[in-house]
Amino acid sequence: MSIASIAERVRDGGRIDGREALQLYTGASTALLGRLADGIRARRHPSGVVTYIIDRNVNYTNVCVARCNFCAFYRPVGSAEGYVLGFDELFRKIDETRAVGGNQLLLQGGHNPDLPLEWYEDLFSAVKARYPDFRLHALSPPEILHLSRLSQEPVAEVVRRLVAAGLDSVPGGGAEILVDRVRRELNCYSKATADEWLSVMRHVHEAGLRSTATMMYGSVDTPAERVEHLCRLRDLQDETGGFTAFITWSYQPANTELAGVEATGIDYLRTLALSRIVLDNFDNLQASWVTQGGKVGQLSLAFGANDMGSVMIEENVVRAAGAEYCMDEAEIVRNIEDAGFVPKRRNMTYDIVGDPLFRRRAIPRRTALAVARPAGDTSVPDELSRYPARSRPGREQRAASGPRPA
Repeated sequence: MSIASIAERVRDGGRIDGREALQLYTGASTALLGRLADGIRARRHPSGVVTYIIDRNVNYTNVCVARCNFCAFYRPVGSAEGYVLGFDELFRKIDETRAVGGNQLLLQGGHNPDLPLEWYEDLFSAVKARYPDFRLHALSPPEILHLSRLSQEPVAEVVRRLVAAGLDSVPGGGAEILVDRVRRELNCYSKATADEWLSVMRHVHEAGLRSTATMMYGSVDTPAERVEHLCRLRDLQDETGGFTAFITWSYQPANTELAGVEATGIDYLRTLALSRIVLDNFDNLQASWVTQGGKVGQLSLAFGANDMGSVMIEENVVRAAGAEYCMDEAEIVRNIEDAGFVPKRRNMTYDIVGDPLFRRRAIPRRTALAVARPAGDTSVPDELSRYPARSRPGREQRAASGPRPA
C-alpha cells in the first residue's frame, strides 16, 4: 500500500495495522506525519484546549536491584549514595506541592529489597490520614511486580492492598519498549517482561484504577519494535479502556552504563506523531518537555500532543542522565498560549479543574527542579526500624541505628 493511501485512511479516521504504521514511519515526511497527527488531535480535542497538571514527581528511594543499564539514577544495595525518604520528608514535599496548587504526588522509586509491602501500605495510609483529598499516582508496573515477588502475594492482591491503603492511580513507567529482545539488552527483562508489564496494567484496570502508558525509545530498539510497542498498548486499551494518556520520550544516555547517543528532536516529533496515529483509542498524548525542552515541547502541540504534562516541581531520574529542563506553571502556560491554544489545569483523569492558578494568586517562580534530598544528606528515616530488612547492608544499617518507638 502506498504512503498516500495509508495517509488517506488516517485522515478518514480509519485504523492502520503495524505493517502500515511502520511504512508510514519510515517513508512519510516529517511534515506529513505532523499534519496527520495534528488532524487527529484536532478531531479529538476541537475546543483548542491544551491541559497540564500541577503535581510533584518524587522518587522515594534510589536503591534498586534491577540494575537496568540505561538508568543513571539507581544505586546498588549498600551504596553510600543510596537513600530512602522518610515519611516526614514526604509530608514536607506534599505541603510544598499543595502550596503551589498541586493535589497529586507521582511517586516512583527503585526496587529496594528492604522496603516491604507494609512500608508502602503504612506510607499511603499516613498520607491519606493527613491529606484526605491528596492523590497518590504511584508505583509503576515493575514496582508492583517487585512487591508481588517480595511479599509472595499475587499481583491482584498487592494491587488490592495498595488501593485499600490509598493508591489512586498508576503511572506507566518501566515500559521502556514492550519487546523482550530489547528488554534483555537493556537488562530490564528480569524486572518485568513485556507480558508481565501488560499483565500488571490489566490487573490495575480491572481493580478500577486508571493509569498512563509510556515508551522510552532510542536506546537499542528498531522502528519496527517501536511500532510493536504501540500496537501492544493499543490492544490492551481495546480490552480495558484503562489508560488515560500516553507519554513517549527519548533515551537519555549521559552517565549510564549503556551510553550511546540521544535521538534528535526530529526523531522525537516523528515518534510522537506516529504514536498519535497508531494509538487511535488513547484520548490524550503528553508532550515530553522534561527531556526535550520547552520549545520542542511547544512544537509537540503541532505533532499530536494535547497536554503539556506536569509542572513537576521535582525530578531526579532524568536529571541523573543529564536532562535538567524546568518549566513552572507560568512558562508552561506561555508556551501553550504562544502556540495558539487555551491552557487549562487538569487532574490525572483529565477532568478540567480550572484556569492557570498563578493568575489568581501569587506563586513564587521556579527556575530549577527540586531534588529528592539535598547533597550530603545521608540520614536514615526513623520509621525504617519498624520493618525487617532482607539485605545484609539493610540489616546492618538498622541494627546500627537501634530500636525506635513505633
